[in-house]
Amino acid sequence: MSLTPPPVKLLANRLGVPTIQPTRLREPAAWEQLQAWEPDLIAVTAFGQILRPNVLDLPRFGCINVHASLLPRWRGAAPIQAALLHGDAVTGVTIMRMDAGVDTGPMLAQREEPIGENDNAVSLAARLARLGADLLVETLPAYLSGSLIPQPQEHEKATRAVMIQKEAGLLNFDQPAQVLVWQVRAFQPWPGTFFAYQNGMIKVLRAHAESGQDGAPGTHRVQAGLPAVNCTAGQLVLDEVQPPGKKPMAGDVFLRGARGWLE
Repeated sequence: MSLTPPPVKLLANRLGVPTIQPTRLREPAAWEQLQAWEPDLIAVTAFGQILRPNVLDLPRFGCINVHASLLPRWRGAAPIQAALLHGDAVTGVTIMRMDAGVDTGPMLAQREEPIGENDNAVSLAARLARLGADLLVETLPAYLSGSLIPQPQEHEKATRAVMIQKEAGLLNFDQPAQVLVWQVRAFQPWPGTFFAYQNGMIKVLRAHAESGQDGAPGTHRVQAGLPAVNCTAGQLVLDEVQPPGKKPMAGDVFLRGARGWLE
C-alpha cells in the first residue's frame, strides 16, 4: 500500500537520468522542464494523455509513439483488448510519428505478433511491450539519419479501440459462446468479466466454448464436470471463476459447492 515508482523511473534513477512525473503534461512546470531539456526527439509509450501542439512541435525529430497494434487497425486507448475482443489472429506494434490526431500519424515501422488461443490481455501485452521496445531501438537510427521516411497510413481502413468502461465486463449470454470467450480473454485483469448468480456476481477468469446447447440462453449446465452456460450459439464453459467474497477457484471446485447451479 505504498506509492512505488514505475520500473522506467527506477532504471532512470540508477542511470542518473533526470525524470519528471507531472499529473498533467500541460502543467507550466512540466512544459518549462521539457523546454529546458531541448529534446531532439520524444518517445511516447502508453502515456494516456493527448500531447498538445507545442509539445509535438518541440523536438526537431518530433514525437515518436510505440502503439500496440498494426495501424490503422485499432487506433485509440485499448488496442490490445480490441484485438482480443474481436478475435484477431494477428496483431503487432507500430512505430509512428505523432500528429494532432489520435494515432493518425505517419508510420516508421511495424512488426506482427500472432495471438495464441490462450492469450489474454496480460500475456499479449507483455510480448508486445518487448516487441515494441526492440522495434523502437532498431528503427530510430535510420529515422534520425534521414534514410527512413515515415509513410502515411491508409486512413480509410482505420478502426477504433474505444476506452473500456467497467460495465463492459458484464457477460451477455444472448451472444455466441466464442464471442464471450474473446471477452473473457480481452478483459483480464480489468475490468474482468462477470455475470449475476443468486445474490452476487461471479467473476469468470478463464473459459472456453463448446458446441451444442440445451435450453434458452443463460440456462446453467454442467459440461464434462464443469459449470457451463447456454449462449445463442454453443455454451460457455467456466474453467476458472471467483465467487463473491472468495478466492479464484477451478470450475469443478466451484461446482461442488454451488448448490442450486442447475435449478
